[in-house]
Amino acid sequence: MQEERIYQFTVEKKEAGERLDVYLRQRLSELSRSRIKTLIEENFIKVNGKETKASHRVKPGEIIEVVIPPEEEPSLEPEDVPFRIIYEDEHLAVIEKPAGVVVHPAPGHKTGTLVHGLLKRLKGLSGIGGELRPGIVHRLDKETSGIMLVAKNDLAHRRLVQAFKNRLIHKEYLAIAYGVPERKFFKIKAPIGRHPVNRKKMTVISSGREAETIFEVKEAFKKASLIFARPLTGRTHQIRVHLSYIGHPILGDPIYGGLKHGLPKPPRLMLHAYKISFSHPATEEPMEFFADLPEDFEKYLQTLKNFL
Repeated sequence: MQEERIYQFTVEKKEAGERLDVYLRQRLSELSRSRIKTLIEENFIKVNGKETKASHRVKPGEIIEVVIPPEEEPSLEPEDVPFRIIYEDEHLAVIEKPAGVVVHPAPGHKTGTLVHGLLKRLKGLSGIGGELRPGIVHRLDKETSGIMLVAKNDLAHRRLVQAFKNRLIHKEYLAIAYGVPERKFFKIKAPIGRHPVNRKKMTVISSGREAETIFEVKEAFKKASLIFARPLTGRTHQIRVHLSYIGHPILGDPIYGGLKHGLPKPPRLMLHAYKISFSHPATEEPMEFFADLPEDFEKYLQTLKNFL
């Protein structure tokens, strides 16, 4: 259980006039604006010792006290959560995660995660990932669909993590992006790091970590394209950031510019992990698995083909 955290800020002259929730969002980057608003409504945030509102305009000299109560421990009771088991043995499972499912418990997602579903349907999960991430070797974003590896014992977990680190596990994706890149085959090598202002966003930045992705345009439509992507490194949001960086954001991406391009509205982030290849952690046997395009992805592709 986390401990209660307390912060105190004194408003300076140059900060006068800002909304309270905006003021605090700039100083407490780990909190979302909605979380700050909730804390204000529940009286965990006070101005000069008094209850206030998110819309309050801060004044010079005001003292703002913020109390962040500990998060409740998420429930890890097994639950029925939708996912498909593609392959399973005593060491690992290969599963297909649908879009909309969060991989493991986190603030705002205490139940209904993939981990809850794994506990319901798989016998045995490695414990290396910690109490809240049993079996989790790697992740997919909530709105990304597709294939994932799950470790069922600690030996398999250690070896799979090391294989990822050594770039011996190959993942391939399909994305529907805005526009059509000039070249059919291209590679982007641009470092990725945390955005200096929006801490929930990644960006291409010189101080970031090495990031490299291979791309191929598989099919072109009016103002959009189906793109193959193979990340050679494993940075957070790597494919999304790299495509946005060259002006071709993935459609349906609310963070990296994939909305409002005069195209039919996509049902979600149009990114799907369709293939993974690796050596089995116990037998070293080469393994390769595929996850067919989900129905919503296929339907949107058809919509683009018919879009004039």
